[in-house]
Amino acid sequence: MRMSRLIFASALLIATGMSACSKPKAATGGNDQPLTATMATVELRSLDGGIVASGFLAPKEEAAVTSEIEGFRVAEVLVDQGVSVIARQPLVRLDDTLLKSQLLQAEAAVTTQEAAAERAELEARRVAGLDNQGVISQEQIDARRLASKTAKAQLASAKAQLADLKLRESLMIIRAPVAGRVLERNVRPGDIASRAVVMFKMARDGVIELNAELPEQSMSSVQAGDKAQVTLSNGVEVTGTVRLVSPEIDAQSRLGHVRLTLPVQNDVRAGGFARARFNGRGKPTLAVPEKAVSFDADGASVMVLGPDERVHRRKIRTGARAGGFVELEEGPELGSRVVMGGAAFLLDGDRVRAAGGATSK
Repeated sequence: MRMSRLIFASALLIATGMSACSKPKAATGGNDQPLTATMATVELRSLDGGIVASGFLAPKEEAAVTSEIEGFRVAEVLVDQGVSVIARQPLVRLDDTLLKSQLLQAEAAVTTQEAAAERAELEARRVAGLDNQGVISQEQIDARRLASKTAKAQLASAKAQLADLKLRESLMIIRAPVAGRVLERNVRPGDIASRAVVMFKMARDGVIELNAELPEQSMSSVQAGDKAQVTLSNGVEVTGTVRLVSPEIDAQSRLGHVRLTLPVQNDVRAGGFARARFNGRGKPTLAVPEKAVSFDADGASVMVLGPDERVHRRKIRTGARAGGFVELEEGPELGSRVVMGGAAFLLDGDRVRAAGGATSK
């Protein structure tokens, strides 16, 4: 009997202990002391990264300067390479010594022909109305009238020769056909002017363009008027504007050409090399800064701040990356606030206070 009581008491103690161990602990909802953290907002952003192309710089429109008259010696070159000039500005002066002598002779010939024409005209007027009057023979009347016409024709010829020489005189100063910058000089004092020799090459209005080469598959993504960030060989960056997209593709290289107009400045030189990054045209997608994404054994996640000012870990699936942002193929909805950097030190359910409000930087 005594042994039975001992066995019962031991069983009761064991049951009581097991009951105490089976009671649930009080749930803990995370840290109740608010932590300060920088926040970012889930936003729509295009992450295609743009298109990169390269090529050489060339004038938008190149003007060639030549002499319109031949055989005259170059007396003076008035401008040099790299100088910006205005339209009609003198560039070269030809030696007009021989031409001046020819002009004096032509002017004298005109004066002589004017006197001859005047005398012939007076002779013709004297016989006016004397036809068939018997005062003078008809043959003499016709001769005077013919002489007057011939003198007038000779005067017109002399004046035409004088005008031609005066035109040549005006061409002895070779002027800039357009305003722009002198890119190349190929003339020296003492050279003989010739129509076949290009004395200067100019960039009209000083405008230089980037002739960029793009792969065939990227040509449809670029349109006239698009902006692009152009990096010159010296590292200087300028903004270019697409003026022309080539309508054809090279059959061998499978490349097309795009012309970008660049701002007029000394760093932009014809013949130089440059790269252009065209702004992307991809469809905007949900994205967050890369600093907001944490990685662990379960994959990528972000800490989302709820309306109760507590953060909750949310698994995500990432996509494209560009410019410090990552695409959210799966994750929190647009406008959600996520913790930037330091999310790994937070626990699910921690209270968090946004530092200065949400940001997308």
